[in-house]
Amino acid sequence: MKRLMTSLRPLTSTFAMSLAMVPAWAQSAPAPALSLELNAAQPSDRGCRLTFVVNNALGADLSKAAFEIALFNEAGVVDRLTVLDFKDLPAGKTKVTRFDLAGADCGKLSRVLINSATECAGTGVEPAACMRGLKISTKTAIAFGV
Repeated sequence: MKRLMTSLRPLTSTFAMSLAMVPAWAQSAPAPALSLELNAAQPSDRGCRLTFVVNNALGADLSKAAFEIALFNEAGVVDRLTVLDFKDLPAGKTKVTRFDLAGADCGKLSRVLINSATECAGTGVEPAACMRGLKISTKTAIAFGV
């Protein structure tokens, strides 16, 4: 056993040194992402106002980004489907956007589900990039997902 350990030592040292010599550019860069945070849900004079914080880290400007969402009531039943148009989202920029959902009751909203990206357009951006790179989070008690 001692002889085996002695013979493996140079091999492990060589392997460790080769890993240390990997250039920084060869290490994986963060994946392109479109971060969408449900930041607030507040009653408004029209119904329920949803506030989103969006960060475009896809590496390209989006001239148009829109998502079809499903709203679930407190019983877990789909209350409605609607499209939220985030309009243009410049690369590397964080944007806050509010949507008033007429007739919706924030207190009865249990879940918001992103069904699909109805529009995802920009120079050098493929239509599937918005859903593929989508990272979602919430600061509310409402479940938010895809």
